[in-house]
Amino acid sequence: MAHRLPLAAAALLIATPVLADGHADAEAGLSYGPRPAWLISQMEDGELKTKLQSCLAQTPSRTDFSIGHRGAPLMFPEHTVESNVAAAHMGAGILECDVTFTKDHELVCRHAQNDLHTTTNILVSDLADTCVTPFTPAEGDADASAECRTSEITLAEFRTLLPKMDASDASATTAEDYQGGVADYRTTLYGAGATTMTHAESIELFRDLGAKFTPELKAPSVEMPHEGFSQEDYAQKLIDEYKAAGIPASDVWAQSFNLSDVLYWIENEPEFGAQAVYLDDRYEAEDEDEGLIDPMDASTFKPTMQELADMGVNYLAPPLWMMVTVEDGEIVPSVYTEEAKAAGLNLVAWTLERSGPLNEGGGWYYQSIENVTDNDGVTFELLDVLAQDVGVVGVFSDWPATVTYYANCMGL
Repeated sequence: MAHRLPLAAAALLIATPVLADGHADAEAGLSYGPRPAWLISQMEDGELKTKLQSCLAQTPSRTDFSIGHRGAPLMFPEHTVESNVAAAHMGAGILECDVTFTKDHELVCRHAQNDLHTTTNILVSDLADTCVTPFTPAEGDADASAECRTSEITLAEFRTLLPKMDASDASATTAEDYQGGVADYRTTLYGAGATTMTHAESIELFRDLGAKFTPELKAPSVEMPHEGFSQEDYAQKLIDEYKAAGIPASDVWAQSFNLSDVLYWIENEPEFGAQAVYLDDRYEAEDEDEGLIDPMDASTFKPTMQELADMGVNYLAPPLWMMVTVEDGEIVPSVYTEEAKAAGLNLVAWTLERSGPLNEGGGWYYQSIENVTDNDGVTFELLDVLAQDVGVVGVFSDWPATVTYYANCMGL
């Protein structure tokens, strides 16, 4: 199957005027669409709602405060050309490629090395026999299951896969039925013809869309080193592909949940390491020595915020709920936020617009403010606290138009 060039696909989708240097006009063709206005309509009356309503006629402009989380996966298959073009069309100034590797150690955009069974058509393709766990139908109390990895296929084979919305039907008795299960607040409307990307292709695409870069080095599902490919080789190759493309380090925020990766970049690629982002998942540490975090108890922070800063970490990215709590019925910054700011760390938030309707508390991402989360207008209320009180430097979103609208309205 032929693999379409990202820029060609982008040109068809966004019809963006091209400048004399061959790159897209970054401000042309931007649109909020209807969602920000609808969210504002759901808000309780007050100063914030009035301010946001006053911006309904504003002209969108691109902003680094708005970060496309795997593109715009609320409606588009994640990590595809189309998803990222949509995010750029909504004004996202920074776009994300989660980076993993194939059997021949080529870097590709995929949220996890072992997610092909839920994000592509691999189970109904000729590559189904490469899956480390073949499709097993649901039976009795057992859900349907499978596991398919990029590390089991070559780049050439990866290119033949068709992306789809990340989902699976746990009740499926056939591989075809397993392709379903999309959440009812998402859609399959924009899935036909979606295009996968290598990491290098994402660099080309994002640059041509006028956006900057935040690649995430994903934890391998295979034991490292993998056929001579070490974790350090993996981390270095990610940076090397930006250098080969002539991308300045100031335009790249490389991320990892593995602190060792961040420290590798700080030591070995200091220009890129200065903007490396430590994704904080210590809320789920299994070993107490690893630093299981209670966001309201600074004594649980291991390493401490100051120790992270002393290591050279400048950017810290926790999930939304870790940065806020509720006091007297109002959303306010958490102790986690206060400690991070005291240490001089830049905070990045993930992930807005990933929770579906908020009328029942918002689920995992809103767990610390569940008791004040009862309508979709809370999206903007939380975003306002993150921007004004927490002081985040950027917000990942599954639908970047919401963050872009807020940032433009507030002059961020």
